[in-house]
Amino acid sequence: MNLDELRKDTPGCETKMHFNNAGASLPPLPVTNAIQEYISFESLTGGYEAADARKNEIHEFYSSTATLLNTNADNIAFTSSATSSFALALSSIPLQKGDAVLIANEDYISNQIAFLSLQQRFGIQLLRAKSLSTGGLDLEDMAMQINKCRPKLVSVSHVPTNTGLVQPIEEVGKLCNEKEIPYLVDACQSVGQLPVDVKKIGCDFLSATMRKFLRGPRGAGFLYVSDSILRKKLAPLFVDMRGAEWTGPDTFEVRMTAKRFEEWELPYALVMGSKAAVEYASNVGIENIAARNKILSDLLKAKLNAIELKVLDLGLNQSSIITVEMPGKQPQEVLEYLRAININTSTSHRSYAQIDFQSKKVDWALRISPHYFNTEDEIDSLIQALEDLND
Repeated sequence: MNLDELRKDTPGCETKMHFNNAGASLPPLPVTNAIQEYISFESLTGGYEAADARKNEIHEFYSSTATLLNTNADNIAFTSSATSSFALALSSIPLQKGDAVLIANEDYISNQIAFLSLQQRFGIQLLRAKSLSTGGLDLEDMAMQINKCRPKLVSVSHVPTNTGLVQPIEEVGKLCNEKEIPYLVDACQSVGQLPVDVKKIGCDFLSATMRKFLRGPRGAGFLYVSDSILRKKLAPLFVDMRGAEWTGPDTFEVRMTAKRFEEWELPYALVMGSKAAVEYASNVGIENIAARNKILSDLLKAKLNAIELKVLDLGLNQSSIITVEMPGKQPQEVLEYLRAININTSTSHRSYAQIDFQSKKVDWALRISPHYFNTEDEIDSLIQALEDLND
Protein backbone atom coordinates (compact mmCIF):
# COMPACT_ATOMS: atom_id res chain seq x y z
CA MET A 1 0.00 0.00 0.00
CA ASN A 2 1.61 3.24 -1.17
CA LEU A 3 0.20 5.71 1.33
CA ASP A 4 1.72 8.75 -0.39
CA GLU A 5 0.05 7.86 -3.70
CA LEU A 6 -3.26 7.11 -1.99
CA ARG A 7 -3.22 10.51 -0.31
CA LYS A 8 -2.30 12.25 -3.57
CA ASP A 9 -5.44 10.60 -4.99
CA THR A 10 -7.41 12.20 -2.14
CA PRO A 11 -7.35 16.00 -2.45
CA GLY A 12 -9.27 16.40 0.80
CA CYS A 13 -6.20 15.16 2.70
CA GLU A 14 -4.45 18.42 1.87
CA THR A 15 -6.75 20.45 4.11
CA LYS A 16 -8.56 18.01 6.42
CA MET A 17 -7.79 15.21 8.84
CA HIS A 18 -10.79 13.09 8.02
CA PHE A 19 -11.95 10.68 10.73
CA ASN A 20 -15.59 10.57 9.63
CA ASN A 21 -15.37 7.71 7.13
CA ALA A 22 -18.31 5.93 8.77
CA GLY A 23 -20.35 8.99 7.83
CA ALA A 24 -19.07 9.93 4.39
CA SER A 25 -15.48 9.29 3.35
CA LEU A 26 -13.31 11.45 1.10
CA PRO A 27 -13.68 10.19 -2.49
CA PRO A 28 -10.51 9.58 -4.49
CA LEU A 29 -9.92 11.41 -7.77
CA PRO A 30 -11.01 8.50 -10.02
CA VAL A 31 -14.47 8.70 -8.42
CA THR A 32 -15.00 12.44 -8.86
CA ASN A 33 -13.44 12.32 -12.33
CA ALA A 34 -15.80 9.54 -13.43
CA ILE A 35 -18.85 11.49 -12.27
CA GLN A 36 -17.73 14.75 -13.87
CA GLU A 37 -16.76 13.09 -17.14
CA TYR A 38 -20.09 11.32 -17.48
CA ILE A 39 -22.10 14.46 -16.64
CA SER A 40 -20.17 16.37 -19.30
CA PHE A 41 -20.71 13.59 -21.84
CA GLU A 42 -24.41 13.46 -21.01
CA SER A 43 -24.74 17.24 -21.41
CA LEU A 44 -23.34 17.02 -24.93
CA THR A 45 -25.03 13.78 -25.98
CA GLY A 46 -28.43 13.60 -24.29
CA GLY A 47 -29.50 11.52 -21.30
CA TYR A 48 -30.98 8.51 -23.12
CA GLU A 49 -28.32 8.56 -25.79
CA ALA A 50 -25.45 8.76 -23.29
CA ALA A 51 -26.79 5.75 -21.36
CA ASP A 52 -27.07 3.76 -24.59
CA ALA A 53 -23.57 4.72 -25.71
CA ARG A 54 -22.03 3.80 -22.34
CA LYS A 55 -24.11 0.70 -21.59
CA ASN A 56 -21.07 -1.59 -21.49
CA GLU A 57 -19.27 0.65 -19.01
CA ILE A 58 -22.43 0.99 -16.95
CA HIS A 59 -22.72 -2.80 -16.77
CA GLU A 60 -19.22 -2.91 -15.30
CA PHE A 61 -20.62 -1.44 -12.09
CA TYR A 62 -22.62 -4.65 -11.61
CA SER A 63 -19.76 -6.98 -12.49
CA SER A 64 -17.22 -5.10 -10.33
CA THR A 65 -19.57 -5.02 -7.35
CA ALA A 66 -20.39 -8.69 -7.84
CA THR A 67 -16.68 -9.55 -7.77
CA LEU A 68 -16.27 -7.56 -4.56
CA LEU A 69 -19.00 -9.65 -2.89
CA ASN A 70 -18.19 -13.01 -4.55
CA THR A 71 -21.40 -13.25 -6.55
CA ASN A 72 -22.72 -12.59 -10.09
CA ALA A 73 -23.70 -9.37 -11.83
CA ASP A 74 -27.34 -10.51 -12.08
CA ASN A 75 -27.51 -10.55 -8.27
CA ILE A 76 -26.71 -6.81 -7.93
CA ALA A 77 -29.11 -3.87 -8.03
CA PHE A 78 -28.09 -0.20 -7.98
CA THR A 79 -30.05 1.91 -5.47
CA SER A 80 -29.96 5.38 -3.96
CA SER A 81 -28.73 4.31 -0.50
CA ALA A 82 -28.35 1.47 1.97
CA THR A 83 -31.65 2.45 3.59
CA SER A 84 -33.39 2.35 0.22
CA SER A 85 -31.85 -1.06 -0.47
CA PHE A 86 -33.00 -2.30 2.93
CA ALA A 87 -36.56 -1.02 2.42
CA LEU A 88 -36.80 -2.53 -1.08
CA ALA A 89 -35.68 -5.90 0.23
CA LEU A 90 -37.98 -5.72 3.23
CA SER A 91 -40.99 -4.82 1.09
CA SER A 92 -40.53 -8.02 -0.93
CA ILE A 93 -41.12 -10.26 2.10
CA PRO A 94 -44.85 -11.14 2.25
CA LEU A 95 -45.31 -10.41 5.95
CA GLN A 96 -48.75 -10.78 7.48
CA LYS A 97 -50.33 -9.97 10.83
CA GLY A 98 -48.76 -12.04 13.58
CA ASP A 99 -45.62 -12.94 11.62
CA ALA A 100 -42.41 -12.65 13.64
CA VAL A 101 -39.26 -10.80 12.57
CA LEU A 102 -36.04 -11.35 14.54
CA ILE A 103 -33.33 -8.68 14.78
CA ALA A 104 -30.49 -7.61 17.11
CA ASN A 105 -30.52 -4.91 19.80
CA GLU A 106 -27.65 -3.07 18.11
CA ASP A 107 -29.25 -2.82 14.66
CA TYR A 108 -29.26 0.46 12.74
CA ILE A 109 -31.83 3.08 13.75
CA SER A 110 -33.60 3.28 10.37
CA ASN A 111 -33.98 -0.51 10.30
CA GLN A 112 -35.40 -0.53 13.82
CA ILE A 113 -37.89 2.19 12.88
CA ALA A 114 -38.91 0.33 9.69
CA PHE A 115 -39.77 -2.79 11.71
CA LEU A 116 -41.61 -0.75 14.35
CA SER A 117 -43.62 0.87 11.55
CA LEU A 118 -44.55 -2.58 10.20
CA GLN A 119 -45.51 -3.61 13.71
CA GLN A 120 -47.78 -0.59 14.12
CA ARG A 121 -49.38 -0.77 10.68
CA PHE A 122 -49.61 -4.51 9.97
CA GLY A 123 -49.31 -6.17 13.37
CA ILE A 124 -46.07 -8.13 12.88
CA GLN A 125 -44.16 -9.25 15.97
CA LEU A 126 -40.77 -7.59 16.39
CA LEU A 127 -38.37 -9.83 18.33
CA ARG A 128 -34.81 -8.99 19.38
CA ALA A 129 -32.06 -11.45 20.23
CA LYS A 130 -30.37 -10.83 23.57
CA SER A 131 -26.94 -9.22 23.68
CA LEU A 132 -23.93 -10.75 25.39
CA SER A 133 -22.42 -8.87 28.33
CA THR A 134 -19.16 -8.87 26.37
CA GLY A 135 -20.88 -7.31 23.34
CA GLY A 136 -22.73 -8.53 20.28
CA LEU A 137 -25.79 -10.67 19.76
CA ASP A 138 -26.23 -13.89 21.72
CA LEU A 139 -26.22 -16.68 19.13
CA GLU A 140 -27.72 -19.17 21.58
CA ASP A 141 -30.66 -16.87 22.26
CA MET A 142 -31.09 -16.21 18.54
CA ALA A 143 -31.13 -19.96 17.84
CA MET A 144 -33.68 -20.47 20.62
CA GLN A 145 -35.97 -17.74 19.26
CA ILE A 146 -35.63 -19.10 15.71
CA ASN A 147 -36.68 -22.57 16.89
CA LYS A 148 -39.46 -21.29 19.14
CA CYS A 149 -40.98 -18.48 17.07
CA ARG A 150 -40.12 -19.50 13.49
CA PRO A 151 -39.67 -15.91 12.26
CA LYS A 152 -40.53 -15.04 8.67
CA LEU A 153 -37.37 -12.91 8.45
CA VAL A 154 -34.08 -12.51 10.32
CA SER A 155 -32.20 -9.22 9.92
CA VAL A 156 -28.83 -8.15 11.36
CA SER A 157 -26.58 -5.11 10.90
CA HIS A 158 -23.06 -6.40 10.21
CA VAL A 159 -21.41 -3.34 11.80
CA PRO A 160 -23.88 -1.11 13.67
CA THR A 161 -23.47 2.63 13.09
CA ASN A 162 -23.21 3.49 16.80
CA THR A 163 -20.43 1.05 17.75
CA GLY A 164 -17.36 -0.67 16.34
CA LEU A 165 -18.87 -4.08 17.02
CA VAL A 166 -18.70 -6.68 14.22
CA GLN A 167 -21.67 -9.05 14.49
CA PRO A 168 -21.25 -12.82 13.75
CA ILE A 169 -23.29 -12.70 10.56
CA GLU A 170 -21.91 -15.93 9.10
CA GLU A 171 -23.06 -17.89 12.15
CA VAL A 172 -26.48 -16.25 11.93
CA GLY A 173 -26.60 -17.26 8.26
CA LYS A 174 -26.10 -20.90 9.19
CA LEU A 175 -29.00 -20.72 11.65
CA CYS A 176 -31.25 -19.17 9.00
CA ASN A 177 -30.26 -21.59 6.24
CA GLU A 178 -30.98 -24.61 8.46
CA LYS A 179 -34.59 -23.43 8.82
CA GLU A 180 -34.87 -21.85 5.34
CA ILE A 181 -35.62 -18.43 6.82
CA PRO A 182 -34.98 -15.35 4.64
CA TYR A 183 -31.96 -13.46 5.93
CA LEU A 184 -31.35 -9.72 5.41
CA VAL A 185 -27.93 -8.23 6.24
CA ASP A 186 -27.24 -4.51 6.52
CA ALA A 187 -23.60 -4.11 5.42
CA CYS A 188 -23.74 -0.32 5.24
CA GLN A 189 -20.73 0.10 7.56
CA SER A 190 -18.74 -2.99 6.60
CA VAL A 191 -18.46 -3.03 2.80
CA GLY A 192 -15.26 -1.19 1.92
CA GLN A 193 -13.49 -1.70 5.24
CA LEU A 194 -13.88 -5.47 5.78
CA PRO A 195 -14.05 -8.50 3.45
CA VAL A 196 -17.70 -9.28 2.68
CA ASP A 197 -18.49 -12.60 0.96
CA VAL A 198 -22.19 -13.24 0.47
CA LYS A 199 -21.61 -16.96 -0.11
CA LYS A 200 -19.88 -17.31 3.25
CA ILE A 201 -22.53 -15.17 4.94
CA GLY A 202 -25.38 -17.15 3.41
CA CYS A 203 -27.68 -14.14 3.22
CA ASP A 204 -30.65 -13.60 0.91
CA PHE A 205 -30.23 -9.82 0.83
CA LEU A 206 -27.32 -7.51 1.61
CA SER A 207 -27.73 -3.73 1.57
CA ALA A 208 -24.89 -1.21 1.33
CA THR A 209 -24.05 2.38 0.54
CA MET A 210 -21.28 3.94 -1.54
CA ARG A 211 -20.50 7.05 0.51
CA LYS A 212 -18.92 5.43 3.55
CA PHE A 213 -15.89 3.11 3.54
CA LEU A 214 -16.18 2.47 -0.21
CA ARG A 215 -15.45 6.18 -0.72
CA GLY A 216 -18.06 6.57 -3.45
CA PRO A 217 -20.63 9.29 -4.12
CA ARG A 218 -23.54 10.22 -1.88
CA GLY A 219 -26.96 9.23 -3.19
CA ALA A 220 -25.74 5.81 -4.33
CA GLY A 221 -25.93 2.30 -2.90
CA PHE A 222 -26.59 -1.27 -3.92
CA LEU A 223 -28.51 -4.39 -2.98
CA TYR A 224 -27.41 -8.01 -3.30
CA VAL A 225 -30.26 -10.46 -3.96
CA SER A 226 -29.74 -14.22 -3.75
CA ASP A 227 -30.64 -16.71 -6.48
CA SER A 228 -33.20 -18.21 -4.11
CA ILE A 229 -35.10 -14.92 -3.84
CA LEU A 230 -34.91 -14.39 -7.59
CA ARG A 231 -36.28 -17.88 -8.31
CA LYS A 232 -39.17 -17.30 -5.90
CA LYS A 233 -39.98 -14.11 -7.84
CA LEU A 234 -40.13 -12.02 -4.69
CA ALA A 235 -40.17 -8.37 -5.70
CA PRO A 236 -40.47 -4.96 -4.04
CA LEU A 237 -44.01 -3.86 -3.27
CA PHE A 238 -43.90 -0.98 -5.75
CA VAL A 239 -41.98 -2.60 -8.58
CA ASP A 240 -41.78 -0.36 -11.66
CA MET A 241 -41.09 -0.79 -15.38
CA ARG A 242 -37.39 -1.34 -14.70
CA GLY A 243 -38.19 -4.34 -12.55
CA ALA A 244 -41.11 -5.87 -14.40
CA GLU A 245 -42.72 -6.24 -17.81
CA TRP A 246 -46.39 -5.28 -18.24
CA THR A 247 -47.66 -8.36 -20.06
CA GLY A 248 -51.36 -7.52 -20.34
CA PRO A 249 -53.96 -5.08 -19.02
CA ASP A 250 -54.04 -6.88 -15.65
CA THR A 251 -50.75 -8.83 -15.56
CA PHE A 252 -47.02 -8.27 -15.20
CA GLU A 253 -43.88 -10.41 -14.93
CA VAL A 254 -40.89 -9.48 -12.79
CA ARG A 255 -37.40 -9.53 -14.27
CA MET A 256 -35.36 -12.60 -13.40
CA THR A 257 -32.38 -10.59 -12.14
CA ALA A 258 -31.83 -8.24 -9.20
CA LYS A 259 -32.76 -5.36 -11.50
CA ARG A 260 -36.33 -6.00 -10.41
CA PHE A 261 -35.28 -4.04 -7.30
CA GLU A 262 -34.16 -1.02 -9.32
CA GLU A 263 -36.15 1.98 -10.53
CA TRP A 264 -36.16 2.93 -14.18
CA GLU A 265 -34.71 6.36 -13.46
CA LEU A 266 -31.06 5.88 -12.52
CA PRO A 267 -28.44 8.60 -11.91
CA TYR A 268 -25.92 7.19 -14.38
CA ALA A 269 -23.19 9.63 -13.40
CA LEU A 270 -23.38 8.23 -9.87
CA VAL A 271 -23.39 4.69 -11.25
CA MET A 272 -20.12 5.50 -13.00
CA GLY A 273 -18.72 7.09 -9.84
CA SER A 274 -19.76 4.02 -7.88
CA LYS A 275 -18.07 1.76 -10.40
CA ALA A 276 -14.86 3.76 -9.97
CA ALA A 277 -15.12 3.53 -6.17
CA VAL A 278 -15.57 -0.24 -6.17
CA GLU A 279 -12.68 -0.69 -8.59
CA TYR A 280 -10.46 1.62 -6.53
CA ALA A 281 -11.13 -0.32 -3.33
CA SER A 282 -10.57 -3.62 -5.14
CA ASN A 283 -7.25 -2.38 -6.57
CA VAL A 284 -6.04 -1.31 -3.13
CA GLY A 285 -7.26 -4.67 -1.82
CA ILE A 286 -9.95 -5.17 0.83
CA GLU A 287 -7.63 -7.42 2.86
CA ASN A 288 -4.98 -4.68 2.76
CA ILE A 289 -7.55 -2.08 3.79
CA ALA A 290 -8.77 -4.21 6.70
CA ALA A 291 -5.21 -4.80 7.93
CA ARG A 292 -4.29 -1.11 7.70
CA ASN A 293 -7.50 -0.06 9.45
CA LYS A 294 -6.80 -2.45 12.33
CA ILE A 295 -3.37 -0.90 12.82
CA LEU A 296 -4.87 2.60 12.89
CA SER A 297 -7.78 1.62 15.15
CA ASP A 298 -5.61 -0.24 17.65
CA LEU A 299 -3.21 2.70 17.81
CA LEU A 300 -6.03 5.19 18.27
CA LYS A 301 -7.67 3.16 21.05
CA ALA A 302 -4.37 2.78 22.88
CA LYS A 303 -3.78 6.54 22.75
CA LEU A 304 -7.36 7.28 23.89
CA ASN A 305 -6.81 5.00 26.88
CA ALA A 306 -3.55 6.81 27.61
CA ILE A 307 -5.37 10.14 27.96
CA GLU A 308 -8.14 8.42 29.98
CA LEU A 309 -10.98 8.76 27.48
CA LYS A 310 -13.26 5.75 27.69
CA VAL A 311 -13.80 3.70 24.52
CA LEU A 312 -17.36 2.35 24.59
CA ASP A 313 -17.09 -0.37 21.94
CA LEU A 314 -17.64 -3.98 23.01
CA GLY A 315 -17.35 -7.30 21.21
CA LEU A 316 -14.69 -9.87 20.38
CA ASN A 317 -14.37 -8.52 16.83
CA GLN A 318 -14.29 -4.78 16.22
CA SER A 319 -14.13 -2.55 13.17
CA SER A 320 -12.81 0.87 12.21
CA ILE A 321 -15.54 2.66 14.17
CA ILE A 322 -14.52 3.89 17.62
CA THR A 323 -17.02 5.50 19.99
CA VAL A 324 -15.70 7.55 22.89
CA GLU A 325 -17.37 8.95 26.00
CA MET A 326 -16.75 12.67 26.49
CA PRO A 327 -17.87 13.46 30.06
CA GLY A 328 -18.94 17.02 30.71
CA LYS A 329 -18.92 17.95 27.02
CA GLN A 330 -21.76 18.67 24.60
CA PRO A 331 -21.70 17.02 21.16
CA GLN A 332 -21.89 20.21 19.11
CA GLU A 333 -19.17 21.80 21.22
CA VAL A 334 -16.81 18.91 20.46
CA LEU A 335 -17.66 18.79 16.75
CA GLU A 336 -17.20 22.52 16.27
CA TYR A 337 -13.93 22.57 18.20
CA LEU A 338 -12.46 19.79 16.06
CA ARG A 339 -13.78 21.19 12.79
CA ALA A 340 -12.24 24.56 13.58
CA ILE A 341 -8.84 22.88 13.49
CA ASN A 342 -9.70 20.86 10.35
CA ILE A 343 -10.43 17.52 12.05
CA ASN A 344 -13.60 15.77 10.89
CA THR A 345 -15.42 13.41 13.25
CA SER A 346 -19.04 12.62 14.03
CA THR A 347 -21.33 12.01 16.99
CA SER A 348 -23.82 9.29 17.84
CA HIS A 349 -26.78 9.92 20.14
CA ARG A 350 -29.15 8.01 22.40
CA SER A 351 -31.94 8.52 19.85
CA TYR A 352 -29.80 6.63 17.29
CA ALA A 353 -29.17 3.69 19.61
CA GLN A 354 -31.86 3.53 22.27
CA ILE A 355 -31.02 0.03 23.48
CA ASP A 356 -27.23 0.05 23.09
CA PHE A 357 -26.62 3.48 24.61
CA GLN A 358 -29.06 2.83 27.45
CA SER A 359 -27.02 -0.23 28.42
CA LYS A 360 -23.80 1.81 28.18
CA LYS A 361 -25.37 4.61 30.24
CA VAL A 362 -24.44 7.40 27.84
CA ASP A 363 -26.55 9.99 26.03
CA TRP A 364 -24.06 10.51 23.22
CA ALA A 365 -20.60 9.52 22.06
CA LEU A 366 -17.90 10.93 19.80
CA ARG A 367 -17.58 8.62 16.78
CA ILE A 368 -14.12 8.39 15.23
CA SER A 369 -13.75 6.28 12.08
CA PRO A 370 -10.24 6.14 10.60
CA HIS A 371 -9.62 4.69 7.16
CA TYR A 372 -6.55 3.40 5.38
CA PHE A 373 -5.45 6.77 3.96
CA ASN A 374 -5.19 8.30 7.44
CA THR A 375 -1.73 8.59 9.00
CA GLU A 376 -0.27 7.98 12.43
CA ASP A 377 0.64 11.70 12.58
CA GLU A 378 -3.03 12.57 12.07
CA ILE A 379 -3.96 10.30 14.97
CA ASP A 380 -1.42 12.12 17.15
CA SER A 381 -2.99 15.45 16.14
CA LEU A 382 -6.46 14.18 17.00
CA ILE A 383 -5.33 12.88 20.39
CA GLN A 384 -3.62 16.18 21.18
CA ALA A 385 -6.79 18.07 20.24
CA LEU A 386 -8.95 15.88 22.50
CA GLU A 387 -6.45 16.26 25.34
CA ASP A 388 -6.46 20.04 24.92
CA LEU A 389 -10.26 20.05 24.85
CA ASN A 390 -10.39 18.21 28.20
CA ASP A 391 -7.92 20.52 29.94
